Amino acid sequence: MKSFNMGLNKSVLLLFTLLFSVSFISAQKTYTSFKLGDIWEDTEGVHINAHGGGMTIVGDTYYWFGEHKVAGGHGNQAWVGVGVYSSKDLYNWKNEGVALAVKKDPASLLIAGSVIERPKVIYNKKTNKYVMWFHHELKGQGYDAALTGVAVSNHVTGPYEYLNSFRIHANVWPQNFTESQKEHARKMSKEKLKWGEGSGHGVYFLRDFEVGQMSRDMTLFKDDDNTAYHITASEENGTLIISKLADDYLSLSNEYIRVFPGGNNEAPAIFKQKGKYYMITSGLTGWDPNPARSAVANEMLGTWESLGNPVRGTEAEKKTTFRSQSTYVFPVIGKKNAFVFMADRWNPSNAIDGRYLWLPIEFENNKPIIKWFPEWDLNFFKLKTKN
Repeated sequence: MKSFNMGLNKSVLLLFTLLFSVSFISAQKTYTSFKLGDIWEDTEGVHINAHGGGMTIVGDTYYWFGEHKVAGGHGNQAWVGVGVYSSKDLYNWKNEGVALAVKKDPASLLIAGSVIERPKVIYNKKTNKYVMWFHHELKGQGYDAALTGVAVSNHVTGPYEYLNSFRIHANVWPQNFTESQKEHARKMSKEKLKWGEGSGHGVYFLRDFEVGQMSRDMTLFKDDDNTAYHITASEENGTLIISKLADDYLSLSNEYIRVFPGGNNEAPAIFKQKGKYYMITSGLTGWDPNPARSAVANEMLGTWESLGNPVRGTEAEKKTTFRSQSTYVFPVIGKKNAFVFMADRWNPSNAIDGRYLWLPIEFENNKPIIKWFPEWDLNFFKLKTKN
């Protein structure tokens, strides 16, 4: 009798397990399109946690890196680190874990409670290493440190070894700083430099010349010839700085330029189409959305021309970039001249509930434009190609 009951119990347990497994699997969503602003679940049914993200493509697989947020307002600080997800179709994402973890050691600059934002990863063919850069602020110092951080790994998903965080280009003049600007710098009084008067004239740049320039919102761009660049908001977010990376991507070279001085741009995203370089940025309104900007150049370290707001839609949509802020632009595997604009819809009071807005980039009179589609899929690019 005991043997019979044990067999019956095992059968019931097996049946319960099978029913639970089927129920769990059926509860998981399988996506076939992008639904903007909705909760976007990973393959385990959890809202994707990769804010301020960037995309790295390896073979036929996309890897989405982003800030791991936690609930509440303090969730905008780094308590976990940088997360990474993988996908082959861009709709359904597998959580690959923590790529770069914060440290418990109080002596580390990367200690939990510091700020890690906008992580981006590129692959170096010469060293066979994956290199991550990110905006880094020190614990308890707000946004005063304005550092850029770098980490490296043998594998795309990590773990990444944290190397260093630092200010950029100490005692180095940009390539497009004129002799008259240098002469002006030599005549500037220490008092004016202290208070940073006239950011459009490079006063913040001069103030930080010896200690190194600020680096806040940033991105990376790797060109067709494997030359890589670090693009960042600097000079109290007043000016963008574009820097060529060293050959191993682990540091900055001394080749760099200032772009749109005093223009107040942040959240840069770069892509290349038909030999030209395009940039999409935002203005400065804290966590609140604002009108996007766009620009074009023939060379990364060349002259950048403003193209205006890329958003097409209602006045409210144009003023708020669909209530979002740019973070990255990436190409679609297997499709020519097909690019996706990645943006975040921030929720500073409950950081973990930030939403993602991905939209296709189109061109109008040789200018990148972004239109609103509440739901769309990758057939959009196939249809555009036919047209």
